[in-house]
Amino acid sequence: MGWSPSRGSRYAPASDGAEGLQELRDLAASAGAEVVGWVEQRSPERDPATLVGRGKLQAIRAGTRSAGAGLVIFDNDLTPTQLRNIEESLDMKVLDRTQLILDIFARRARSREGQLQVELAQLTYLLPRLGGRGTLLSRLGGGIGTRGPGEQKLEYDRRRVRARIRTLRQAIEGVRAQRALHRAHRRDRQFLTVALVGYTNAGKSTLFNALTRSSVHTSGRLFSTLDPTVRAFTLESRRPVLLSDTVGFLRKLPAHLVAAFRATLEELEGASLLLHVTDASQPDRDEQDAAVESLLVELGVSSSPRLHIWNKIDLLGPAERSRLEMGAAQVAVSARTGEGLDALVRQIDENLKEDPVVEADFEIQASDGKQLALLHRFGTVLSTQVHDDRLRIRARIPKSIQARLLTRPQKVHFDL
Repeated sequence: MGWSPSRGSRYAPASDGAEGLQELRDLAASAGAEVVGWVEQRSPERDPATLVGRGKLQAIRAGTRSAGAGLVIFDNDLTPTQLRNIEESLDMKVLDRTQLILDIFARRARSREGQLQVELAQLTYLLPRLGGRGTLLSRLGGGIGTRGPGEQKLEYDRRRVRARIRTLRQAIEGVRAQRALHRAHRRDRQFLTVALVGYTNAGKSTLFNALTRSSVHTSGRLFSTLDPTVRAFTLESRRPVLLSDTVGFLRKLPAHLVAAFRATLEELEGASLLLHVTDASQPDRDEQDAAVESLLVELGVSSSPRLHIWNKIDLLGPAERSRLEMGAAQVAVSARTGEGLDALVRQIDENLKEDPVVEADFEIQASDGKQLALLHRFGTVLSTQVHDDRLRIRARIPKSIQARLLTRPQKVHFDL
């Protein structure tokens, strides 16, 4: 690839621990890099010019020369100025955490939808850095951090990048509309939907295959699944269920990356039940679960019905298993060996309740695009009246979605 060996340099507070650094190593390996060493910088303040300070940069430069490295990866996002200063000081290619994640996403995206979302995220990241990296943007070649649009159109000026971003957003809006039609079709046919969520590499795809008897690609590398997959399986009550496997979450996932993949993550909004999968063998599983919870809050689905699944229990000893928190909404399984899957299916069956359709009135600010989009995406609008800056809408909508909207205190009619 041209940049196969790499050296990861990490700046982080002491609370991040060794697990955060190991995650960066795993990300680098997922991108195809051979990690030959690393440096950890602990400092009360970040250097505004170089992030780690001139002295540490000199140590990194000496280390990369002795190891024969051709790439330095930082575990923090770098400003355009920091990126330029570091590359000039080290005289080699430098990536930050976001660039590394985008490179992995560019490699994993297979569907047209995934490729659109990756390109949007890449260009959104690139736009403020066009003026900061100078002639470095004209460097062509392969390797980590050069896949996708960065490899094809590095001479874009800001105007052309903005135009491409607008085009991509319009295309993704088309994807969102198409997915909304699919969800509406599933609601019309009264399909119950279940979505897998969790930290990357928690074993979601392996569990997906075990439940649906599918053969979706699985891998021990991070972000092996990028494009969403939906398959059907049948519960013990003989009810058909659609199971959705989505992209894994990650700590410090860039906000613009979450925004770019919102069309994919909207599959979570209409789910009747979320299966939060945790790798029980991970020593930092609590921090990983906190990162997942934070993103669920950001996506507005933290209040959705949920089961917590402790996966990979085949990797735990008896004492470690006994320490797992096992409440009423928690199940311990091994997707690889099949242990606990029958109990999980029974729990899914018990937690999935029919979602009655209600007819109700809603008053929404005309400028509240999020509420309006949610109403139109999951409901059937019967009438709309405009009163100053507010819309009075009568609609038929699943009761679970009604609870997430601003509803007027009027009588609600249930369809039996």
